[in-house]
Amino acid sequence: MDKRLLDILACPVTKGPLIYDKERQELISKAARLAYPIRDGIPVMLEEEARPLSDEEYERLR
Repeated sequence: MDKRLLDILACPVTKGPLIYDKERQELISKAARLAYPIRDGIPVMLEEEARPLSDEEYERLR
């Protein structure tokens, strides 16, 4: 994930920052508790495509 792209992307729900999870190829919004997939190098920034974070995943981000 290009750092410059990550700097300009924001969560479409909260408009807050995103965290890049390289291992899972996702962009995570802590505020929305959602993980947006990255498919073929392209972030899919649609709320309906995001998966909710489990309580365990959320706590790991703190």
